[in-house]
Amino acid sequence: MIDINKVLSPRKAYAEALIELGSQDKRIVVLDADLAKSTKTIEFGKKFPERFFDVGISEQDMMGTAAGLALSGKIVFASTFAIFATGRAWEQIRTSIAYPYLNVKIVATHGGIATGQDGVTHQATEDIALMRAIPGMRVLVPSDAYQTKMLVKKVAYIDGPFYIRLTRPSLPVIYKGIEEFEVGKSFILRDGEDVAIFAIGLLVGNALLAAEMLENEGISAAVIDAYSVKPIDRRTIIKYAKKTKLIVTCEDHTIIGGLGDAVGEVLLKEYPVYLLKIGIEDRFCESGTPEELYEKYGLTPESIANKIKSFVRKFQKVKV
Repeated sequence: MIDINKVLSPRKAYAEALIELGSQDKRIVVLDADLAKSTKTIEFGKKFPERFFDVGISEQDMMGTAAGLALSGKIVFASTFAIFATGRAWEQIRTSIAYPYLNVKIVATHGGIATGQDGVTHQATEDIALMRAIPGMRVLVPSDAYQTKMLVKKVAYIDGPFYIRLTRPSLPVIYKGIEEFEVGKSFILRDGEDVAIFAIGLLVGNALLAAEMLENEGISAAVIDAYSVKPIDRRTIIKYAKKTKLIVTCEDHTIIGGLGDAVGEVLLKEYPVYLLKIGIEDRFCESGTPEELYEKYGLTPESIANKIKSFVRKFQKVKV
């Protein structure tokens, strides 16, 4: 299903979705914090300048303004880099947006170490954990441009706050643009018998490539796009826990509080099996190209395949 030769930008897909929404509904307003060219919200601003507000380098003010606009009946999209949206404005999101359960959709770009050369100050590797911890906040992490566009358009008309995390790089095309994506669900991209890989964002494509490598080693790996990190798809997690007895999570995020812990919480309560969490260990990363950083921190398809192969070989004879 994945087309590694065709890549599209999730950020551009986000801008396209905003323009389509804005053309249909005058309640749609968009905010940014001096990064509109990078987040691509500038495209909405060109089309609908009266409904676009760039608050400058003032993320806390942006979230407060978003709350006020939502209280006045607007459907608000607020964007900046993930590290600034969640790090600088966490308290405003928690208290001014999530607590009163306002209709604000925070779409943050430049998530994870795929941000690359900008370095640790711009690499959001804790943002999912921060947003998951807020009561009532839904957390979505699309894996390609088509899915991004569809999820953005869907959440516009679901009441309450959302956090959608996008990447800086363009991503390989995984979907055809005709699939249905529901909040609280996942998407099974590949079935398997020996191990199940739950992945998000850029790591979905890498997980699919890793599964192909594993197949050559005689290991049958299912790959599930767990784009809805919160609420998580409990049913699919339990289904594959019972089927394979071995679960793997892959994320460009710390393994503390992210997808791995979200899946682990379900397993612990419902059906305990062996779990391997692939992601950023308890550390800060460094500057480099996304390719260099993924190689160093073990997030390439080859690294993922090797880790899973060792995991499966260790436990494949164990019956849980």
